Amino acid sequence: MATAATSYDALNLPPAMIEGATAPADWIVVWPVALALFGAGLLVMLRNQRPLQSVFAGLIVLAIIVSNVYLLLRVFEAGPLAMTMGKWLPPFGITFVADMTGALFALSASVAAFIVVIFAKVELDGREYRFGFYPLLLLLLCGVSGSFLTGDIFNLYVWFEVMLIASFGLLILGGRRIQIDGAVKYGFLNFLATALFLIAIAYLYGITGTLNMADIARKSAEAPVGPLLTASGLFLFAFGVKAAAFPANAWLPAAYHTPAVAVSALFGGLLTKVGAYAAYRVLVLMLPAGRDMLEPVILAVAVATMILGPLGALAQTNLRRAIGFLVIGGIGVLFAGLTLGTQHGIGGGVIYAVHSILTLTAFYLVGGLVERMSGTQDIRYMGGIYTVNAPLSILFIILVFAMAGLPPFLGLWPKILLVEGGVRAGDWVIVTTLLLNSLLTLIAASRLWAHIFWRNGHEGARSEQPNDTLRRLTSDEVGLGLAPTIALVALIVVLGFFPNWLIEAGGVAAIDLLEPERYISAVFAGVPQS
Repeated sequence: MATAATSYDALNLPPAMIEGATAPADWIVVWPVALALFGAGLLVMLRNQRPLQSVFAGLIVLAIIVSNVYLLLRVFEAGPLAMTMGKWLPPFGITFVADMTGALFALSASVAAFIVVIFAKVELDGREYRFGFYPLLLLLLCGVSGSFLTGDIFNLYVWFEVMLIASFGLLILGGRRIQIDGAVKYGFLNFLATALFLIAIAYLYGITGTLNMADIARKSAEAPVGPLLTASGLFLFAFGVKAAAFPANAWLPAAYHTPAVAVSALFGGLLTKVGAYAAYRVLVLMLPAGRDMLEPVILAVAVATMILGPLGALAQTNLRRAIGFLVIGGIGVLFAGLTLGTQHGIGGGVIYAVHSILTLTAFYLVGGLVERMSGTQDIRYMGGIYTVNAPLSILFIILVFAMAGLPPFLGLWPKILLVEGGVRAGDWVIVTTLLLNSLLTLIAASRLWAHIFWRNGHEGARSEQPNDTLRRLTSDEVGLGLAPTIALVALIVVLGFFPNWLIEAGGVAAIDLLEPERYISAVFAGVPQS
């Protein structure tokens, strides 16, 4: 255990020990957060320099990607990295930690954000520039990165609040009535989840006397069963709402179709994954006994979410609402990995999250281009786009196959790991539901493709007549909208063909979550033991 002293200076430690706790090379842990926060502030000062907004935002996010790549390589090489602020000894100081799970999530989020930064150029108007789209985007990325890299449970709550503030601003940017309606539903349930999250943190602090995640992981095994189960249940409910898991999932399709397409893509790709990430971090690494006790509840949530998500998409005529239900189905798959709680289950869940961040971001962007060509969000009036833009049709069908987990695309490999984990555990409910989810997702997404691309014209008597309401994409829309979307889909295809490093990373992530000795050692490196 750590000594009662709270500062390196108070202990008169030798410089080597102080430097050993946080080596200069490990400062990379905070760069993704610091760069995003610095960039958001810089862009607020440059809010009247419209031409510079997207350029600076793109450069900053590119720097964050480079930082995350280096961070991932460092974690591959040296294991989890930790940095505690202000020379205060853990568990008292505020700690940032990067293990394989956090590094993978952070890198995927920054890649998706970079594509959105470019795509946003084709749809922003002067009002959205003036009211701070790019500063809010970087502030959102700051909150997302902070959530993935924090080693303190209370600061996880703080980063959730940063995300909530930024996402609320992005959601209402534009001021249309439908956006306000979506923001009310989004805000109410997320505020409720945040309040429950804070209550759970206070309760957990009362049980363990610490907020440091590594310290909680050490002490939770000795916690009384009743209070531990209560805290775990509160966390599960709060993160389930944040992730849009059943039964608290209705807010997502009601809100995510209302803002600009770039915002929908950012939300669909990133925000729900933060809730799922938090569930993995808290219930697997910190409170494994709580996860074990709640396994039947998590199983019910996973099964219902996996089935109801694609079924909801089948019932939709609004394209982005349908994609929102596909997001929900994917959250069910992540909770299936949490249910299994094994190396295959957790590793498959982590890889599936990477796939979901990239694929759903691309899905929303392709959907946005379809909406621009057709002038509507209603799939009944989108027919015939194949004849006007065949590459868009190809992108869409690739994403359909990737979402369903068909070979050779990225979504296949995590589904294989999850199914194998279910077979090894003898959990045939999970195995059956995972396969059913893939089938229903394929049917629901293929239905969208058939309505939009296969049919010649509008639904009904005019379905075989050419759709005269379609228009072609402009050169700016091709260069700034279609081209980055193609690049993102190409990345999904390449990762599908060459998944070995990602599967290895998922395995490392699972081991470090299930057996957190390396994580704890990284946090408490250089701390005198007694």
